[in-house]
Amino acid sequence: MDSQIVEILQNKSNRSNLDNLTGLCNHSTFQEMLDRHLKTHARLSQVFCLALIDIDHFDRFNRRYGYPAGDRVLQQIAGLIEAEKSFDDVVARYNGDQFALLMPGREKLSALRTAESVRDAVESIDPAELTVSIGLALCNQADLSRDSLLDRVKDALGQARARGRNNLVLFERRDICCDDSRPRVLLVDDSGLNLKMLAAILKPLNYELFLAGHGFEALDIAERVDLDLVLLDVMMPDMDGFEVCRRLKADDATRMVPVIFVTTLDDADSRVRGIEAGGDDFITKPPNSTELIARTQSLIRLKKLNNSLTSIENVLFSLAKAVEAKDSYTRGHVDRAAYFAVALGNKMKLGSKDIEALRFGGRLHDVGKIGIPNNVLNKDGPLDDEEWKMMRSHPEVGYNICLPLKETLGAALHVIRHHHEKLDGSGYPDGLKAEQISAVARIMAVADIYDALTSDRAYRKGLSSEKAITILREESAEGKLDAEVVENLVDIIQTETTGKLQK
Repeated sequence: MDSQIVEILQNKSNRSNLDNLTGLCNHSTFQEMLDRHLKTHARLSQVFCLALIDIDHFDRFNRRYGYPAGDRVLQQIAGLIEAEKSFDDVVARYNGDQFALLMPGREKLSALRTAESVRDAVESIDPAELTVSIGLALCNQADLSRDSLLDRVKDALGQARARGRNNLVLFERRDICCDDSRPRVLLVDDSGLNLKMLAAILKPLNYELFLAGHGFEALDIAERVDLDLVLLDVMMPDMDGFEVCRRLKADDATRMVPVIFVTTLDDADSRVRGIEAGGDDFITKPPNSTELIARTQSLIRLKKLNNSLTSIENVLFSLAKAVEAKDSYTRGHVDRAAYFAVALGNKMKLGSKDIEALRFGGRLHDVGKIGIPNNVLNKDGPLDDEEWKMMRSHPEVGYNICLPLKETLGAALHVIRHHHEKLDGSGYPDGLKAEQISAVARIMAVADIYDALTSDRAYRKGLSSEKAITILREESAEGKLDAEVVENLVDIIQTETTGKLQK
């Protein structure tokens, strides 16, 4: 056993390492030991197994027999797990009624035998109604993180509990075959009966249905299947439906997938939580089949429309990349400008829609240069009046190119059209002043100028960051640029520079 882990276990004088009730390692100590095993595994490729052991319906047991009896059961089960483990294994009280069993050097069959022994030992104690569900996962990948390993073992535990009482499941990634010709709908509920009922209602619609008994399994399926809709229970163990929805909406790959909460909760607070999590609709259990079918069909049509719009957006992004390819000196400019614009939006605590506008608008702000001849874009000297007029047309041309997507792009259109406007009215194409210029356009103007100043051009070398900041501050002092935006950009650049120096 790792000497540092032995030191943790043997240091009985430090009671903060131990759970007061059971005498086992507590949650934080277990996390520390798990991290050490993961580092050892990454270095030496030593396989180990992790198990989570959950007492079935322990809340019901406490209500029936009282909490003192429940505490005695926890102590008894802790002793049984200790008796069944091998010398190098580590047992911890993971949380209230869950225990963790860390089994170093254990392969699949050995770990399963130990888990079965624990399950059988618990089943034999009095009262006979006590059973446990056990989830196991092998650490057999060098790059597996702690969170990923815990997600796997919780996935396995969720599957074990979904099968009823007294089950154990080893996490194994399943292959998923998909039918591209049918909409794909994920049903998530910890009740097998509810899953069967939902599947029966939707069966006549010829959807391809995927079933998940808990949140971790749902996220695993969503990661590997291009879904068109999720029907999601709220009240589930380990991870409730609100958290599942939040994770889906936070992931770029799944944020556009509609989510319908199917739940017994019908109060205003629950609906607000669902909206905040990103949910698209609520249906009360038990669902009316006509209503469920109508809402399902409506949201799947919306998802298909969004897919079409996304395809058009990708065409625009490709067009923006084609513009950059015309000028080797500006290659990477739109991505860098968009990066700084989004960083500024986050620092200035703009809302999510404005952040999205900066992300999209930043990548598309120069798309209007597609029609400017190469000899003008790459000219190594000052532009003449005609060439300058041509160059100044690109915000309006880009705006007109993107205008058909105004419902999707929203405020990003302001970024595209107004990123060269100045607060004193000296900018273009519309000569806007002060408050006429949106916050996102002001931010994009500063990000765009900073990257342009620090990048090489055909007619000059890129300036240093310090010189570029000086110019930005001069323009803000003259009333051309937003001083708040400039100073926030300076903070971002200085923070990044400090971080690089420390590395």
